[in-house]
Amino acid sequence: MAKGANDINERPTHPNDVKNEIFRRIREALLAASSATKAELSQQLGISFPTVGKFLSRMEKEGEVRLAGLDDSSGGRRANRYAYNPEFSLGLAVFLEKAETNYTIFNCMGEAKEQGSGPGVLADGVRGLSDLIEGLLARFPKLCSLAIGVPGAVNNGRIIYIPSYEAFHQFDMKSYFEERLGIPVVVENDMNAAILGYHARRPDADLPSRVYVLFGKNGAGAGIMVGGALVRGNTSFSGEISFIPQYDDRNFLKALDQAIVPGDMTPEGIDAVSRLVAAFTAMINPRTIVFDRDEANEDLLSRIARRSTDYVPREHLPELVASDWRQDYLLGLQTLGLGLIVSGAHN
Repeated sequence: MAKGANDINERPTHPNDVKNEIFRRIREALLAASSATKAELSQQLGISFPTVGKFLSRMEKEGEVRLAGLDDSSGGRRANRYAYNPEFSLGLAVFLEKAETNYTIFNCMGEAKEQGSGPGVLADGVRGLSDLIEGLLARFPKLCSLAIGVPGAVNNGRIIYIPSYEAFHQFDMKSYFEERLGIPVVVENDMNAAILGYHARRPDADLPSRVYVLFGKNGAGAGIMVGGALVRGNTSFSGEISFIPQYDDRNFLKALDQAIVPGDMTPEGIDAVSRLVAAFTAMINPRTIVFDRDEANEDLLSRIARRSTDYVPREHLPELVASDWRQDYLLGLQTLGLGLIVSGAHN
């Protein structure tokens, strides 16, 4: 097989794109395995042996990969095994909530190096968030990707809808931090990140459709995945379920108002959520609808499921499950941040 662009299945047109694609595929392969030889990488990736060797040499010189011993002998010279250095680059995931700002710093294996929180910044604007992030960058110089989660609709890094927090409305957070920090940034809606994290912890070869619902302190929202792909919608407004009309005088947000009580939900609230379940069932027929376990216990989910059969035949209803929303949210942001590292967007 010839070197260069002929070594990759999808051929980028610019030489730098070709190089970045090869680096990306080698990183992915090494992160997925404990170690690999040049021959194994060449066979797995469909990249010529000399090209793999050239790229590995550069990555080893820069400390991105390291020798992990020798391959088992097959009668000839034992080949070197290579492993990815998970500490070569670090990522920062930050998610904004009403009362606090939470963060985690993680390595390329997703292992947390530090976790913490600071005061909420949504009501005050970007200055407080900048101070937090810049302070962390000063202490962790290997940080090379930033993933930010927000309780609002996001279109290509710009926050296009974030009720009650006018300081961030129409704010291009991605461009702001990329220009300020010089590292790649991804900004994502909280529920989109949560469904990505849930999916990452429960991969399925069948690529099922799933929905993640949060009643939330900042208004209800949903993350929607169809066939394993995140649904953003025409204007990135998908999942803003507060606006779904349910009764003659009430949308879902108004129907939930006063319906949630500590540890439980009123019959009116159960009916509203059941109508939402029925709507999702009729539109995308998901396998699963996920709820935050802090908002919906097993007893409540059973009552919602029973009420949902008043609107949709039981055999078509999805499974209703509870999960740790904060854990899923954080993992989703880490997944997005790791994607920036693996793609070489920081180079």
